[in-house]
Amino acid sequence: MTNNASDNATSTVFSDYVRKARPNMREASTLQGEHWRIGILTESLIRFEWSDSGKFEDNLTQMVVNRDFGADPQFTVTHRDGLLIVDTPALHITYDGKPFSKEGLSVVVKGMSDTQFNTWYYGDEPKHNLKGTARTLDEANGEIPLDDGVISRDGWAVLDDSAANVIVEAHEVNGKPNPLGAWVMPRDHKETDFYFFGYGRRYTEAVQDFYKLAGPTPLLPRFTLGNWWSRYYRYTQDEYVQLMDRFKREGIPFTTSVIDMDWHRVDDIDPKYGSGWTGYSWNKQLFPDHKAFLHDLHERGLKATLNVHPRDGVRAFEDDYEAVAKRVGIDPATEEAVEFDLTNPDFVSAYFDMHHRMEAEGVDFWWLDWQQGGVTRQPGLDPLWVLNHLHYLDSGRDGNWALTFSRYAGPGSHRYPVGFSGDTIVTWESLQFQPYFTATASNIGYGWWSHDIGGHMCGYRNEHLEARWYQLGTFSPINRLHSSNSQFMGKEPWNFSAEVRDSMVSSLRLRHMMLPYLYTMNYRAAFEGMPLVEPMYWADPNNPQAYEVPDEFRFGTELLVAPIVSDNDDSAQLGSTEAWLPQGEWYDFFDGRRYVSAGESGRRLEVWRAIDRMPVFAKAGGIVPLQQLGEGNKVNDLGNPESLQVLVFPGANGSFTLKEDDGSAESGEDQTHVADTRMSFDWKNTDNATQFTVSPVEGCAVAIPAQRNWEVVFRGVAQPDMQNVRIEIDGKACDTAEITYDQQTLSLSVVVRDVPSTACLNVTISDGLQIAENSVEQDVLDVLLHAQMPYISKEHAMQTIREQGVRALGALRTFDTAPRFSNELFGTSGMPDSVISALEEILLRS
Repeated sequence: MTNNASDNATSTVFSDYVRKARPNMREASTLQGEHWRIGILTESLIRFEWSDSGKFEDNLTQMVVNRDFGADPQFTVTHRDGLLIVDTPALHITYDGKPFSKEGLSVVVKGMSDTQFNTWYYGDEPKHNLKGTARTLDEANGEIPLDDGVISRDGWAVLDDSAANVIVEAHEVNGKPNPLGAWVMPRDHKETDFYFFGYGRRYTEAVQDFYKLAGPTPLLPRFTLGNWWSRYYRYTQDEYVQLMDRFKREGIPFTTSVIDMDWHRVDDIDPKYGSGWTGYSWNKQLFPDHKAFLHDLHERGLKATLNVHPRDGVRAFEDDYEAVAKRVGIDPATEEAVEFDLTNPDFVSAYFDMHHRMEAEGVDFWWLDWQQGGVTRQPGLDPLWVLNHLHYLDSGRDGNWALTFSRYAGPGSHRYPVGFSGDTIVTWESLQFQPYFTATASNIGYGWWSHDIGGHMCGYRNEHLEARWYQLGTFSPINRLHSSNSQFMGKEPWNFSAEVRDSMVSSLRLRHMMLPYLYTMNYRAAFEGMPLVEPMYWADPNNPQAYEVPDEFRFGTELLVAPIVSDNDDSAQLGSTEAWLPQGEWYDFFDGRRYVSAGESGRRLEVWRAIDRMPVFAKAGGIVPLQQLGEGNKVNDLGNPESLQVLVFPGANGSFTLKEDDGSAESGEDQTHVADTRMSFDWKNTDNATQFTVSPVEGCAVAIPAQRNWEVVFRGVAQPDMQNVRIEIDGKACDTAEITYDQQTLSLSVVVRDVPSTACLNVTISDGLQIAENSVEQDVLDVLLHAQMPYISKEHAMQTIREQGVRALGALRTFDTAPRFSNELFGTSGMPDSVISALEEILLRS
């Protein structure tokens, strides 16, 4: 059986992938000898090739899709003493024209005065590479080794592409017709082929040029940025739908249903066929009407993905066996298993026909759970990479939004989002590694990791661990909860104590509220080459402090996140983490407290938070658009929202352009599908007034609601005279706005309803807003109230702080109000060190 329409659509996307690429280097910036070739792609990115046959590679490879960056770099060439000397503004290259050797090929990275390792000799191993990512976190309990990224503190990194297969147009493979129109082939010659990244400390430029070389990160569909529910569990059809309904009743939004392997037949397989690990036929006992099941999920605003372990191919018990067997030339009567072989065009075609049938029934995308190593019938071809490449391109046929969900398969894998990081152990050690692992992946351009939030298996139950993991999930690229089939490991918030449950629900609700911000950052990642999560040293590469906070990261353009990845302190009843704030003013995202980091090197401090939230800071002048959550059946709503809440932080001017689109896959290539709404904040204009402006929508206005409700929240400000707050729509005064002030979060809120999206909204405070004084006494009282320590110590501490303010810290460390208590517990001061540290944060914030 052949589905010609399906084959034609698939052939188009594969052929287009090859035709749209620019794999040839620019002639004017290519130097060549009989056996060597040097391509100067940029002033800092150099391709080196050596070929004994004198033949060089100009095809796409698994990693590289573009070697023509559109401009000829500046460089000079000198021949002296038998050496070829190439100088660019960034690099000094010397080469003896012979087979590459340590003695004959070297590159000096210019402008690196503070390292002795800025000279690279061929074959050198990196000493201070800032690392990239790894294939998987399967069974990891904490830190694992990482592959290299394209940046280093010594200024250089090398990516070797010598072993990569090439991608070519091919209408015939191994004597058989190839319906895909393109194919992955071994190189027809052997050569050394590698890329030298010599960007010094220009880290973002290095990663952005890697995207030019290997292809950009695709734009993700909006639903991927919401909450995903996933569990390895034998749900029945009714149980699963009822669970989704309960989430909705409880006001917990989800956008994606991940159905693990029990959707297909697993346990009732005749042993003669092997295990049920691989399967493509619905389990009718659990899902008697799978089409209705998928329809019910869609009706609830959920996309559906199914888990597949494709290793065992297609066996005789599968619904599609007869069609697949005939396609590859096997007589179905023999019941011979159809081998999983992605180097066979007939199998690939039949394999995708099988998936297309299930997609027509309602499957939105596939979870490719490949765990079986890296060997195919084609030398050097990793089956995981082929799965990712083929599935991603195939998913984009017929104008669909391309998407897959799979493990990392090496540099260039960012072209196939979303990444599945594997089955992690439920421990604090696992949580502690994930922020670093996520941020560092950006060093190889891999920006859309999806982790098992809450951990997958083994480990232990610790409710604070789960709450902190949920909080990290909210500020992760993808937020997918996951757990094993153990009856004790369900991640539903109602399985936890009230305090932790409330924290979990708040985290999930905040994630959905952040969709406008996240989707805008999605555009930034796709079109500007800036991943959502950035290591702190990207923006401050010459500041040693930026390298000392591996758990901390920037989250888009406006926010800085310092996750808490250890248990609460018993005495303080708070969790803590070491944070670094770059120079400037920062505001707590949740309560508006101001933190001042005055010195050029920034400021290190220990920050403490209760279980309800973790440290998240907004920059001065930051603008963070959120959406108001729907109620009832609208809780999972993914449309461009009618009601927006915009958090605005004081102390500096700011701007933010909200990116929205009409939901079509063409949005990633055709800007006519995109709507831009610009927001600007003038902290103090020429009249000393404070003004926030929402400009009329530009672009595809029909993609967004014709009218919107805006809540503008100025967080971290003192309460103004409400009479001085003026609202205008297209220059006309609006007297229906609701204006309130919340002392707990230091927030002025202005609600304006039914504003035309084509109108200009201005909120002006004529005498200017003032930065709020931090609520020192109330915050100190709150810490002492919950601290587990003698009451007399609390009273004395409170009195001392009221009398002395910041100077009280010295007294708190020295006076002893409780000598009869154990020094082991309270130390020499009579107060736990953790409580003093929490008070120190409050007293020294600004």
